[in-house]
Amino acid sequence: MTESGGVLGVIGAGTMGAGIAQVALEAGWTVRLHDAQPGAFDRGQSRIADGLRRRAAKRGLAFDAERAWIQGSLARLEECPDPVAAAAGADLVIEAIVEDIDAKRALFAQLDAAAGPDTILATNTSALSVTAIAEAATHPQRVLGLHFFNPAPVLLLVEVVAGARTDSTVLDRATSIVGGWGKTAVRSADSPGFIVNRVNRPFTIEALRMLEAGEARVAEIDAAIRGDGFPMGPFELMDLVGLDVNLAAATAVWAGLGRPERLRPSPIQAWLVAEGRLGRKSGAGFYRFGQEHDPVPDPIPHNVAVPVRPERALTPERIVRRIRAAIAEEAVMARDEGVATDLDIDTAMWLGAAHPEGPFAWLRRQARAAGA
Repeated sequence: MTESGGVLGVIGAGTMGAGIAQVALEAGWTVRLHDAQPGAFDRGQSRIADGLRRRAAKRGLAFDAERAWIQGSLARLEECPDPVAAAAGADLVIEAIVEDIDAKRALFAQLDAAAGPDTILATNTSALSVTAIAEAATHPQRVLGLHFFNPAPVLLLVEVVAGARTDSTVLDRATSIVGGWGKTAVRSADSPGFIVNRVNRPFTIEALRMLEAGEARVAEIDAAIRGDGFPMGPFELMDLVGLDVNLAAATAVWAGLGRPERLRPSPIQAWLVAEGRLGRKSGAGFYRFGQEHDPVPDPIPHNVAVPVRPERALTPERIVRRIRAAIAEEAVMARDEGVATDLDIDTAMWLGAAHPEGPFAWLRRQARAAGA
């Protein structure tokens, strides 16, 4: 295997699987793609072709060069009839199937039996235990997590997650591979939420606490956070990804960490999800969405919260400080538990969650300001 000549097996041709396949194809790898669903390979191939066209356009290639690059990349994409064929002789296999622990364990038992002795087996899970998945393999030391972020061809971060028995040389090889694909790798222990999905939980939870207590309105919180350099506020983010998706992630991390009060999911969010108010995809969440107008704050969330009163209303500065401090507190806990280093946490939050700076960089800046 060379940096530009490896063989990757990808199991699952959905959004993430196709995106990961595209990343490897762009780096010169051969990709063997398998999906058991009828028509899934063709849909995945179309996604990859569309993605390659967008990338070629951004690179400013001339028409002939663009066509040759796309055709050459797609020529290295192979359809595999089953996981065994995808794994046989591969340098790396990445699983991107449904987030179901039993399905993943069954797949990894099959992959481990088919793969060569030097093949690395990786799961792209964002929420499940890498260790629990690896236990299904006869050789758990070659199993790890490679958590790409969506869209995989665009976002630079990959969380390299060590299971309880993952060999250090496997971690080093996987880190080198994703680096050769142009990604930035950060190391994480196998802990609920890994880095980003854990450390970023207070971004939305602390905002929801303010709403619940009548300390600020949705639009005020979002405006304050955007004013601090974030691309969007916490309520805008929840509406974008889906309140149901965000609630499920929050609940999984909360439960996995032993149900700490600081990360308890919001009853207001749970009520909105139960009412079918899921954000952009349903037309209403914390904002209302319509084709004829920009998103406008929805009064419904405020109707089920404590009314905002002047004596307890937070200034934009206090809103930002509360949310930033809660994120930093979670980051320190994760660091102290051995989940990841300061540097990897800061890198992950910058590249994976679009924070203007990492929580440890923010803490250092606050310390300098206090000592000035």
